[in-house]
Amino acid sequence: MQKKIMFFVLAALLVGSTLNAQKYFTREGKVSFFSDAAVEKIEAHNSKATAVVDAETGNMEFAVLIKAFQFEKALMQEHFNENYMESSKYPKAAFKGEITNMDEVKLNKDGEYAAMVKGSLTIHGVTNEVEAPGKFIVKDGNITAASSFTVKVADYKIEIPAVVRENIAKEVRIDIEVGLQELKKGS
Repeated sequence: MQKKIMFFVLAALLVGSTLNAQKYFTREGKVSFFSDAAVEKIEAHNSKATAVVDAETGNMEFAVLIKAFQFEKALMQEHFNENYMESSKYPKAAFKGEITNMDEVKLNKDGEYAAMVKGSLTIHGVTNEVEAPGKFIVKDGNITAASSFTVKVADYKIEIPAVVRENIAKEVRIDIEVGLQELKKGS
């Protein structure tokens, strides 16, 4: 009888801690990418990325609408969406993974924390496993997360026509910066 009571108490504590897990989110994350080829430098910015981080488990998800990337030249934006990224067919890029050293990241304590993120990145309908360094900065209850990493265009089956192949780098740098807010119940 005592074992059953202890089991139910333990189960209630586990369920309660899962239900009260602290989560943080944003709908205004910034994603930029940079193609630095010999012939041309191309960059685009997007400030409508969404992200959710579970502070207890380190699980995180991130998504960005491809059509929301803004370029300096309208023609670049058109070619990016129609010819390369096929954004009507593949409207978003997404990451689903975890912060592998979440036990070292204290989102409730001021400081700067190095993080390692690992998971699945889907771009152009192709999913690859990625691992990237990041950092969290906590100051006066405000949380900022950032990461910078490169992806190979060919790994995501993004075809670049031969006529402009020298204009676009084979590897593209992606920079991410998000300000996270506490996800309240009912949000």
